[in-house]
Order: sequence, then C-alpha cells, then structure tokens
Amino acid sequence: MTLGPLMIDVAGTRLTAQEIKQLRDARVGGVILFSRNFENMEQLRALVAGIHAVRSPPLLVSVDQEGGRIQRFRDGFSELPAARWLGRRYEIDANEGKRLARLSGWLMAAELLDVGIDLSFAPVVDLDLGLSEVIGDRAFHKDAEVVASLAFAYMHGMRDAGMAAVAKHFPGHGAVVADSHLELPMDNREHDAMSDDLVPYHRLVANGLQGVMVAHVKYPQIDRRIASLSPYWLQTELRQNLGFTGAIFSDDLNMSALEAIGDMSDRVKQALEAGADMALICNNPEAVAETLAELGDIQDPVGQARVVALRPHQVPWAGSRLQDTDQWKNAVSSLAGSTERPPLELDG
Repeated sequence: MTLGPLMIDVAGTRLTAQEIKQLRDARVGGVILFSRNFENMEQLRALVAGIHAVRSPPLLVSVDQEGGRIQRFRDGFSELPAARWLGRRYEIDANEGKRLARLSGWLMAAELLDVGIDLSFAPVVDLDLGLSEVIGDRAFHKDAEVVASLAFAYMHGMRDAGMAAVAKHFPGHGAVVADSHLELPMDNREHDAMSDDLVPYHRLVANGLQGVMVAHVKYPQIDRRIASLSPYWLQTELRQNLGFTGAIFSDDLNMSALEAIGDMSDRVKQALEAGADMALICNNPEAVAETLAELGDIQDPVGQARVVALRPHQVPWAGSRLQDTDQWKNAVSSLAGSTERPPLELDG
C-alpha cells in the first residue's frame, strides 16, 4: 500500500474506530491536525504515533505551524514570530533578517519533528500588499525580492532540521480582499501584472522546493477556472514554466470559495485532474465519508512518489533531547523578541 491523494483531519485528541477505518483506506495519504487535536505534548506524541501506526508506509501528518497568529500548537512549543516581523528585521539589517528567518524555519520544523509530525504548510510567500486581511502579517514583505530572500532562508532552516517546505498560496493571495474561507476571491490582474507574485516561487523552485499549496483564487483575465482546480495554473505555469517537480497540494476544498463547484467528490476530482497530488478535506467528516464512498480507485504513481518524497530526513539531534541542544537554545534566544515591535531607525 502506498500513500493516496487525500489528506483529511480527525476530530479530537485520540483516534476513533471510525477514523482508523478511514485512515486505512488506500485513497488517504495524510492527516492534517488542528488546535483541537492538541491537549499536551504527551498526548500529541501519542496521537501522531497512533496515526503513523495505522498504515505502512505511514501516513503523512501535517499542520499549519507558520508562527504568529497561525500556530496550532503553543503550550510546550516555542512562540514563533509572524512572517511580517522577520520582514521588519530585514528592513533594519538584511543579513540579520535572513539569519532569523532561517532560525525560525529550523525551530518550527525541529519542534514538530520532535513530536513526530512530518510536515508544516509553510512558508507563506504571498506579497504583503495591504489588501488581504486573511494573509496580513503572515506575509514577509511587500517587496517580492525580500519575500524571496526570506522564504529561501526559511526553507533552508526547515531543511536543516530535516523537513520539506511547502510554499503557499500559489500563484498569490496578497492582491485580493476576500477571504477564500468565506467567499471566492477574484484577482482581475493580467498575467504581466502578476510577475512579482511569482518571483518567490522562481527562487524557491530553483533551489529544490518540495511542496506548493495552491490558492482558491480566480484570475479571470488569465484563466476561467479557480487556480486550485486549474490545469493552466498547476501544469502550464507551475510544472512547465516554473519547472516545479515537487508535490502540489490543494488548499482545503471545504472552503466557501468552492461552494459553486459541486459536492466534495466533484471538487476532489477536479483538483486531482488539474494536477494536484494531494487534495485536502478539512472540518467536514460527512464530506470525507461521502467522498470515499463516491470516489473510485485512483492510481497515480508519479504523484504518489512526489508525496512520499516529503518524508522527513533523519533529524540531526537524534539520540539527544532537542531542548538540550545548543542549536535549539540559540534559536529560542535569538527569536525571544519576536513579539515585540522592532526599533525604528529614523534619518536625521
């Protein structure tokens, strides 16, 4: 048995018999965790171990642990900076900003790997254009080159720890006001006007980026389909033009942005046909059950290989307690002021 193309969630802090049955379905390949799945460190380790024990090879276990306001696990984990804080540090001292971004990526990944979690959907590489509240301080900066530099450092920090990076939200969520959790955002720019949004992807893909998550945003001047369901965006732009060879994830297909796109099985089929390797269904157990009942057998050896390649590397602190290592202590110390506003340097 290999890893299927569906990533689903679980309800609580322990697996139920019904959830175990679903996770054994060959079409499931991963689990995404949320704050509701976290009680304490011991419980989280047990939950992750239980998910991994359901299948062989083990399912991928993932989470959104970006830092700032999007950090699902907190008690017992380090407080991670919002991406915008790193961008402000970059403005003061570019080399220091990149150093802190690399440490932030390492610390986030290391603490998750230490409890058995395989993947975090990070970094966010949308541009901070002052329009999207749902992105907001999750973005590093408004300047595409700064975003590319900080995301590159962050990705390498994750890689240092042994975790693959998943950049999001392709091709760019920063230029729309609407929140795709609630409605379908429409970005009416022409293709040439989006060149800056693609700069971080060019940089990361050229340096071995292993994962991309696609936005539920429609760009009607470029393609009639929502990006996450679009062969143009996934295959022409991402695969062909950018040369991306890693795994493509849809964003959560349960979001309101996709309400007009039929039932969940229709959304999953469209996402996979467009070129996604893994489709996410979150916060809707009934839709998961219906999709598994309606979805036929799915065979995509190439996509499955891309997903398997996301498995973590051997952690460098194996055999030691993470919190006893000098690298962990240095990262925590360096990022200790991340909740404070950086000092302003005024000319004159």
